[in-house]
Amino acid sequence: MTGRERIENILKRRPVDRVGLVEHFWNDTQKKWRDDGFIGENEGLTDHFNFDIVESWCFDLKADLANKGQIIEETPETILMRDGNGALLRWHKQHEGTPEHVDFMVKDRTLWEEKLKPLLTPSRQRIDFVGYRNAKRNAAEKQRYFTWSGINVFESIHPVCGHEYMLMGMALDPEWVIDMVDTYAELTINLMEILFAEEGKPDGVWFSEDMGFKHRPFISPNMYKEIIQRGHIRTIDFCHSQGLPVIMHSCGFIEPLLPGMIEAGIDCLQAMEVKAGMDLLRLYKNYGDKISFCGGMDTRNLIANDLDAVKAELQEKVPIVKEGFGYILQSDHSIPDTCNYDTYRTFVEEGLRLGTY
Repeated sequence: MTGRERIENILKRRPVDRVGLVEHFWNDTQKKWRDDGFIGENEGLTDHFNFDIVESWCFDLKADLANKGQIIEETPETILMRDGNGALLRWHKQHEGTPEHVDFMVKDRTLWEEKLKPLLTPSRQRIDFVGYRNAKRNAAEKQRYFTWSGINVFESIHPVCGHEYMLMGMALDPEWVIDMVDTYAELTINLMEILFAEEGKPDGVWFSEDMGFKHRPFISPNMYKEIIQRGHIRTIDFCHSQGLPVIMHSCGFIEPLLPGMIEAGIDCLQAMEVKAGMDLLRLYKNYGDKISFCGGMDTRNLIANDLDAVKAELQEKVPIVKEGFGYILQSDHSIPDTCNYDTYRTFVEEGLRLGTY
């Protein structure tokens, strides 16, 4: 089967030749493996490992598109910048990662309505047409499954006001956060309409929504249903109306939210972060008849370069989760450069051996 055919079937839990395969890496990892001679100078990791999915991240949802990042302070190790959402973020120069959230301009409904909401209008300037077109062409040439990838409403809101003010807003002024949910859902759909009309539809959609941390989601299931789910339903309904299945990513422990996410219409859950408390086998047992799964393999084993642990986890999980034809092999987090090439190669080869029907 081609990668496109394989993922298309997996998302519908129909028979395939093997489990799917995809991965996310930090850029430092590809550079190290290239410097070590494992990857060709002009070779990408998708081609090298023959992954089944090609993604295109092509929307810019920051409020002020003219603000490319204002440097406030710079040291040999970090850069403090004010971004187009008015957020003050400290980035590390020496390695990739999540920035430190220093401060936010928007901390309540008034500042949202005055400063940012009026700027969040659909425009062609928010869309990387060329990047999408090239990724779509590349996927078609290699017969891989092609996804539009980007953030949904939860991941759109917290860069504006930070998790703290977002969560306080949910408790003290839920109508404010609902307005942000509705604004970003509408913006995302409008931009998709513009892009798909001009460049054609993808094969599917991959939304990112980091709604949990260790052993807890950021919000209760009731709060999810009352505030966030409306945005998920609206965006997912639009995708389904276009014939596009939806993969939804979330780091952290989000199992209590999963029934609501399934109700909202997701077709596949991605990541299932083991160190946060997510358990692929438990999720498969409880929800494997309703959705497909992607990930759930502990990145810590790969980072430790513990081949015995890598093989043991694959042996424990893959023969079970492949039974319903609804599994895509992936780690539960992006692969850092501390993972050796040979370790990841073993992960892929052993995972596909166990995942072949």
